[in-house]
Amino acid sequence: MRLPLALGLAAMLIAAGCSKDKDVEPPAKLVDFPATLAVKKLWSTGVGGGKKQMVLRLGLGPTVDSGNVFAASHKGEVVALTLDAGRQLWRADLKLPLSAGPVAGSGVVVIVSSKGNVVALAEASGKELWRVRVNSELLSAPAISEKIIVLRSVDGHLRGLDIQTGREIWAVEQQVPRLSLRGTATPVIAKDVAICGFDNGKMMAVSLTNGDTVWDTTLSSPHGRTELERLVDVDSAVRVLGDDVYAVGFQGRVAMLALDSGQIWWAHDMSSNRGLTVDGETVYIAQADGVVVALRQRDGSELWHNDKIRRRNLSTPAMTSTAIVVADYQGYVHWLDKKTGALVAREHVAKYRVTNPPIAVGDTVVVMTDAGDLAAYRATPAKKP
Repeated sequence: MRLPLALGLAAMLIAAGCSKDKDVEPPAKLVDFPATLAVKKLWSTGVGGGKKQMVLRLGLGPTVDSGNVFAASHKGEVVALTLDAGRQLWRADLKLPLSAGPVAGSGVVVIVSSKGNVVALAEASGKELWRVRVNSELLSAPAISEKIIVLRSVDGHLRGLDIQTGREIWAVEQQVPRLSLRGTATPVIAKDVAICGFDNGKMMAVSLTNGDTVWDTTLSSPHGRTELERLVDVDSAVRVLGDDVYAVGFQGRVAMLALDSGQIWWAHDMSSNRGLTVDGETVYIAQADGVVVALRQRDGSELWHNDKIRRRNLSTPAMTSTAIVVADYQGYVHWLDKKTGALVAREHVAKYRVTNPPIAVGDTVVVMTDAGDLAAYRATPAKKP
């Protein structure tokens, strides 16, 4: 059984670097710098978030598929827009307290609610295809393939649903600790398995067909005397590159694992409840303290770090052709040079926090604040001499 919400909120304060035993270090103040990357706002709109959505820190973030953007609000609205111009294609009102997603692909858009509802809409029209309910709160977006939807719920279950009907095909479970951070990891589908992290510091890969466990690996083990010190949640999505899996946990480790076996190839102590992104050579991480770090992909050694936006509650990084993009608690979006980590551009979406990851498509970045402010930006890399 989980401890009350108040203790969950206390855990979130720890994630932000707060403590009753020492002075709280304030967020870094933003200072001017020479912008070397040209960024243009393409469009902006509102998705009707509201104050309640801001307080709950929901998993509602934009997604992009087939050149269109999909987003949703806690009040139940789901909207589809064109990526290039922000032109509305359709809008649906599900009359549900939506909590995470949407995710789009295979012709469907899937969104979930805090009451356990899972709704599938036609990607082209927004028409509701089916609606089912699971017996647990849902706080992270699902993952979808051609045949199956994979859900991670707060009670430690990972479920596979038929994409055509919503019928549950399989379910597996990990033990949930008494105290954990608010939020759950988004599952990731790679080849024929679904991979997800859990609040007990473990990662699991299961068969998409029947839910059988392919591997079960401990990323981080709890340590310390208090339950706050023993938090080891893996709350962010893993990244898969070829036959390797990259993951990071809170008060735990960052690691590279084998996709087929879960064997850890390398691991280093690190704390992040936001997550990472990876390209062919480098792993980029937004740490819990707001320091952005780049690690060498093959061995995890540090290439650079940037502490200029420390303690600004950064989002998961997104990646363009030349930059790493993170957003913060005041609605600022920061572009960092991939090779050096230096700040190269900054834009302000709105005055509200950005909890969920920006989405990068080429050099276009789509970002949504917790209040439902949705905007798209395009960066223009400098021409090579």
